[in-house]
Amino acid sequence: MPEVVGDSVDRLVTVEAKNRAFPHGIMGPLHAAARKAAGDRAVTMAAAQAIVDHVSAGDTVLVLTGAGYPPTMPKGESDGPPGAAALARMIHRGIGAVPVFVCEQNHRDPIVASSEASGLAIREFDDARSSGLAAAMILAPSSTNEIESWAQGIIDTLKPKILISTERLGPGKDSYLHNALGRPISGPEAINMGAIDISPLVDQARRSGVFTIGVGDFGNEIGFGRIYDAVVRHVPRGNDLATTVETDIIVPAMISNWGCYGIEACLAFLLKRSDLLRTPQMEERTLRQCLDAGGVEAMFCTNDFFVDGLEGEASMAIVGLLGSIVRKNLEPVIEGPGH
Repeated sequence: MPEVVGDSVDRLVTVEAKNRAFPHGIMGPLHAAARKAAGDRAVTMAAAQAIVDHVSAGDTVLVLTGAGYPPTMPKGESDGPPGAAALARMIHRGIGAVPVFVCEQNHRDPIVASSEASGLAIREFDDARSSGLAAAMILAPSSTNEIESWAQGIIDTLKPKILISTERLGPGKDSYLHNALGRPISGPEAINMGAIDISPLVDQARRSGVFTIGVGDFGNEIGFGRIYDAVVRHVPRGNDLATTVETDIIVPAMISNWGCYGIEACLAFLLKRSDLLRTPQMEERTLRQCLDAGGVEAMFCTNDFFVDGLEGEASMAIVGLLGSIVRKNLEPVIEGPGH
């Protein structure tokens, strides 16, 4: 039954809904490659199972997110924080672990807003761990030169059991971060200001034996190094934008938030906690508060009710359908009059 649920969830979160000007037909091959890399399993369910296998009450889970920089997106975007918040909430309430958001200073406000709108407060790490009532947050250094030692310190101090990265960019073969058009957003020719590459945290985690999960929607996000060749082959300008940073599992999705909602749904199924499922109403509240906190819609760089060019109502509908998939597969068998 888990694979049946996982297959349905995978299909739903990889449905393509884009303006005709944008590349179509990339989700299929990226998902196929990701599924193969996961041992021919539904990737959302494989990610959820890994969380269940590795995480227990009181453990620490790192959740990385945050994309977008000045001048167009000074506090980031509406894709990333809501999905990260959804997964953090499910892991916290369903397992009892302590989620720790990791981001840059400029991405802080939309992540805090998304988490609180999802019902998960953010406190100092010691307070979150001792109370068992909240998540925590760590901000990255503002200097690239400090990242390596900072990353090692996090792994050594917090000893996370799993690291999840969603809508967090990873460097390409030239060692720079790139946007979906293949243009550099770090390095000497960067078109944006202030981007810090925190992917060394992922590398440090993997070297320390921490299980890692990546979620993304285009191939330039942390984790897609796992299927690097597929990104180069199937994504326009893939040779420029494809990240080389890999994770143990990569979950491609139409919108990164949707990939997180898919893992969240699979977790609810495995934990038999349909009561913890995100609702469309919660999704609307989270998106609106993320936007109000400065996480702009990435396509038009406005605070309109959109995510990656798609109406917020579409994300609400996806959340509703995911909930139906889980609830129907958990409820008792019903023999109706038509059977």
